[in-house]
Amino acid sequence: MALNSRIPEGPLKDKWTTYKDKINLVNPANKRLIDVIIVGTGLAGGSAAATLAELGYNVKSFCFQDSPRRAHSIAAQGGINAAKNYQGDGDSTYRLFYDTVKGGDYRSREANVYRLAEVSTNIIDQCVAQGVPFARDYGGLLDNRSFGGVLVSRTFYAKGQTGQQLLLGAYSAMNRQIGRGKIKMYSRHEMLDVVIVDGKARGIIARNLVTGEIERHSAHAVVLATGGYGNAFYLSTY
Repeated sequence: MALNSRIPEGPLKDKWTTYKDKINLVNPANKRLIDVIIVGTGLAGGSAAATLAELGYNVKSFCFQDSPRRAHSIAAQGGINAAKNYQGDGDSTYRLFYDTVKGGDYRSREANVYRLAEVSTNIIDQCVAQGVPFARDYGGLLDNRSFGGVLVSRTFYAKGQTGQQLLLGAYSAMNRQIGRGKIKMYSRHEMLDVVIVDGKARGIIARNLVTGEIERHSAHAVVLATGGYGNAFYLSTY
C-alpha cells in the first residue's frame, strides 16, 4: 500500500498557498472549545504549542525529557536559513527551495520544501520576536553567513549556539502560555501509540515514566513533532 502524503494538487509553487486559501477555518469563538495534543517540545513542537495556545486553542504538550529545554533541537548549531536576501546576492524563495532539495539528496517532498522556503522569512521574524539573540552586523542588522554548501549568504546564526537559543525562545513562549493556562505540560511522558477514530488521530496512549502508569489522552487533533520517532507510525490515514 503506497503512502498517501496528502500533498495538495496544482503547480508546485501554488500547492500549499491554494490549499491554505480554501481550507476550512475555525470560528475564533470556538477555538477555546478545541483541544490539540502536541507530542514533542523541540523547535517544531514548542513553537506549534505556543502559537496554537496564543490563537486560543487548548494544548496538551508531551515530552520524553524532564524539561522541554532538553529537546534534541539544541544540537542544531550552524544556523537557520531564510530567503531574506539581506546580502543582495540574488537569493530567492526558489533558490532556497532548490538548495534544500539538493542538500537533502533529492529525497525531500518538493511541495513541502517549497512551502518551507516561502515561510522562512516569517520564521526568522517570529524567532526575533521571541527574543532569539541572532548575530548582528556593526550596523545592528541581522547578520548572515554562507553555510552548508549553498551559493549565497542566507544563514542566520547565534554564535555556535543557534539551536539552543532558538529552543530557549520557543520555550519562553511556551512558558507564557503555560502560565495563562492554555498549555498543559506533560513532561517525562512517552507516547506509545496514536488513537485513531474514523481514520483521524483523536488522541494518544502515553506512559508516565515517573510512575509507570499507562494513560490515555483525547483531543480533536494530534500533532507529531517527534523528529525521527514519527517514522514508527504509518501516517497515511491520519
